[in-house]
Amino acid sequence: MASANEVVLSLDRLRALGSIDPLNRSVTVGAGVPNQVLQEHCALHGLWWPVDLASKGSATVGGNLSTNAGGLKVLRYGHARNWMLGLQVVTATGELLQLGGALHKDNSGYALSQLIVGSEGTLAIITAATLALAPLPRESEVALVACRDLPAVLDLFARLREQPIIFNAFEFFSATCMDQVLRHTGLPRPLPHSEAYALIDLENPSQMDVALWLSAANDVVIDAVVAIDANAARKLWLYRERISESLQPLRPHKNDVAVAISQLAQLADRVSGWLRQNRPQWEVALFGHVGDGNLHVNTLAPLDLIATQWQLACAEADAELYAIVASFGGSLSAEHGVGLSKKAYLSVTRSPAEIAMMRTIKAALDPSNVLNPGKIFDV
Repeated sequence: MASANEVVLSLDRLRALGSIDPLNRSVTVGAGVPNQVLQEHCALHGLWWPVDLASKGSATVGGNLSTNAGGLKVLRYGHARNWMLGLQVVTATGELLQLGGALHKDNSGYALSQLIVGSEGTLAIITAATLALAPLPRESEVALVACRDLPAVLDLFARLREQPIIFNAFEFFSATCMDQVLRHTGLPRPLPHSEAYALIDLENPSQMDVALWLSAANDVVIDAVVAIDANAARKLWLYRERISESLQPLRPHKNDVAVAISQLAQLADRVSGWLRQNRPQWEVALFGHVGDGNLHVNTLAPLDLIATQWQLACAEADAELYAIVASFGGSLSAEHGVGLSKKAYLSVTRSPAEIAMMRTIKAALDPSNVLNPGKIFDV
């Protein structure tokens, strides 16, 4: 976002696709390569870059690395920085710099490329990246589960974690999300109405009977549907992947916060309770990644509020939301960065010493403040 007549730089044309090194399991690509294009390129060799996003058609490698994106499979594979070996960047002085390369192990000095990842374009401009690749996932089992409430979802996650399975993903979304997806997409209702739903994607090397196991967990599970094949699994994923687009017509104000997994249900309860008491006319849609404690809080605009009124009201609510998150020792930005919208609240969860260190790094690498000025903090 350009707020003071800055020059906006598009990296869309940086779409070079290097050859795959199957033994090293790596590839070098331009920053403008969309995730889906990269995945199709790697799949020819039985490999993929496991940063798997619902927005894979438009999300780019450079954007993923600039925000250290997680995605739908972060529970198994971790964030984008885990799958980056080296970067080509342009510095604030215009120098083209290669940071690392295709080495899987390199502990010679500071990990400068890791400093750039997640810096939101404030320290350097990523122009290309050498990425580590993983084997394409084996066929997985996918289940959509209607649970009694969010604590039941967390209970289900804890129990499943004790089983001989490998999680690819464990996602959660509320009844509001499900209802809006059904209205927006025309998809059939897959399960009875419930307060909370879990989307589970797992590898099952021991061939545990997942459907039977879920039916036995009837103290937390209301009902469940287990995909019988890959096509059915893709259809179940749609109920999770299409949440954001389905909420968009309702002018959602989005927040992306994180706490320890064990505190996720308490955080959701505290946030929902505050909104019910202080903003009873607002509807809230919750979804997120149970496996890493990441909660997406979407407050939906009342029809009678004009845009400016809605923005002011959301800013007031954000201050309370971030205070609640801080009381849990959480983060106000789990995977989408700080940018402009959360800059004023950075000190809620980061100490003055931490922010001072960030400013020192910014001043050293960008003394004229030309790279994404005004983002994250003021210099």
